[in-house]
Amino acid sequence: MKNILTRRRTHRVLPTMLLLAVTAGTLTACGGAAPTPANSASSASAAPTSSTSAAPTSSASEPSADSTLHMINNEGRRLAFHVTPGHLPAIVLDAGGGLDSSYWKDLVPKLAAATGSEIITYDRAGLGDSDEVPGPWDVKSAASDLETGLRELGVTRNAVLVSHSQAGEVATYLTGANPRLVSGAVLVDASLPEFYTDSEIARVVAANKPQVDAAKADPSTKENRQLIATAESYVPMHQAYHQVSWPDSVPVTVMVSEKTPFDGSPEDAQLWRDAAAMFAKAGPGRTLVTAEGSSHNIPIDRPDLVLSEIEKMAATRG
Repeated sequence: MKNILTRRRTHRVLPTMLLLAVTAGTLTACGGAAPTPANSASSASAAPTSSTSAAPTSSASEPSADSTLHMINNEGRRLAFHVTPGHLPAIVLDAGGGLDSSYWKDLVPKLAAATGSEIITYDRAGLGDSDEVPGPWDVKSAASDLETGLRELGVTRNAVLVSHSQAGEVATYLTGANPRLVSGAVLVDASLPEFYTDSEIARVVAANKPQVDAAKADPSTKENRQLIATAESYVPMHQAYHQVSWPDSVPVTVMVSEKTPFDGSPEDAQLWRDAAAMFAKAGPGRTLVTAEGSSHNIPIDRPDLVLSEIEKMAATRG
């Protein structure tokens, strides 16, 4: 595995924003990663403190007119969860870095109609209607936020998790710590552990150093803060992520785009595809699906394919 991912490469200049690309797609498509407190990471089983719910709302990040906004508190962070009613098991949609729940606005009503399932979307910390919290991005803290929200909403087992891009990291930690909470998953051009060899991490960081330095010179925008937050924890977080495994008890469909986040770098795009293929072969119950002709934003470019794969997983695991 490592021989494939660490093979000798030329030293071409990579496309800009690859620090975000490997977690969130291009800057224009997906933006940065959500900042969360550096020292507030907790185990994914952390208990929620309190929650409130409201009637249907016209929140800017709301993905569906039929959804209800629930503001849930986890370790001082107020997080926005949007629930479209239906039967259990719930289908949970998690967008890539820099994106809030509105990313799924076109898919949610179609998915609800096709499956009759409860559909849950949410805004990670710093995005949409959720609180912005300073500090390096922490994937375990993000996983704790998602688990707390689901449990507060009554989802304690058998959820079908749909995770795009950077959300693949959240899904991997959440599912590894709580395999009974997730009955199956669809990982949509997701950030996967196999991609993050030391050489690839170093390559991505070096390619993005000028832009990170520029963001630090003027950190006043949310996009700059998100880029800085991602950069501050990027190396140790992804070194650790490279060692994480998906539990064999949870089936997963691995969708990979044809163009990947590295459309301008064929070599790195192939490494991304190789990582998806290796992940799919690494355990039982894993299926690899290629979204032909799609950019990294498969839910936008190939929504029917994403809908079909979610329906299959929900029908099997329901």
